[in-house]
Amino acid sequence: MIAAKALRLALLAAGTAGGISGAAYGLLNGQSKYARRVIGPPSNEPVRADGVHLPDGTGPVPRYELLDVEPLEFAVLGDSSAAGLGVDFPAELPGVRLARGLAEELDRPVALTTRAIVGTTSQELSAQVDAVLVRPPRLALIIVGANDVTSKLAVSACAELLGDAVRRLVEADVAVVVGTCPDLGAIRPIPQPLRSVARRWSLALGRAQRRVVEASGGRAVPLADLLSPEFLARPSEFFSPDRFHPSAAGYEAAAAILLPAMCAAIGEWEGGPMPAAPTRSKAAEARRPTSRIVAGLNRHLHRRSR
Repeated sequence: MIAAKALRLALLAAGTAGGISGAAYGLLNGQSKYARRVIGPPSNEPVRADGVHLPDGTGPVPRYELLDVEPLEFAVLGDSSAAGLGVDFPAELPGVRLARGLAEELDRPVALTTRAIVGTTSQELSAQVDAVLVRPPRLALIIVGANDVTSKLAVSACAELLGDAVRRLVEADVAVVVGTCPDLGAIRPIPQPLRSVARRWSLALGRAQRRVVEASGGRAVPLADLLSPEFLARPSEFFSPDRFHPSAAGYEAAAAILLPAMCAAIGEWEGGPMPAAPTRSKAAEARRPTSRIVAGLNRHLHRRSR
């Protein structure tokens, strides 16, 4: 439901900027309603496994079992992808995968606190930051963006809200890593040409997020650029049964590219120089621009109306 609303608003923005015809808008709006029926609302809330995770891959365990060892405090903020909606077992949650990965890399317990909430946009991040700063962690991960398209804010406004959240955390001496907006064009239940509109909108937001995160002192990991090829090539494996949220394999792939950036953010990466992230994925570049699709659709519908 959230996804389809997002696509309708993205479509309106694209039409305003690109001169989409009324007939084309009607067709694409109908496609968004179809996508809403196929995807449907979330069937349940994400599972939770907050607490202390150990280097041997176990947890969560009570803090009193740690004796004199102080865990690294790690917080996860953002939307349903940060919360791990789409998996059934605690060990498959992105926060748990990353907490255990950090614990193994650092050979030190990691205390996971999840503040992410399903449906969150950048407008709600401030409240999550307030909660986190009651007891500032050493490291915070933010994943947000997919729901931002549902708001009436411009891409730049959504990105600036994210930048404000990052700045507040950095000023409190929290190392921040942000997974930027994923490529909504990889979601197969969204038919073409609406899927290309969603791709254009989400990639623009991801680029804007990356600029403000880096300017605010955080580290940005461009999820759309790094994950689109795999999600496009293996959708049945990388998406959960709702075909919108990642599966356990999808979250595992995301965690694999987030973990080095998180270790580097706290000065603990020992895997060699961090490779430069791409500015735009080959998968995204291979897709035709939305403006061409809209123009072709308008021409097709105009011919049919004669």
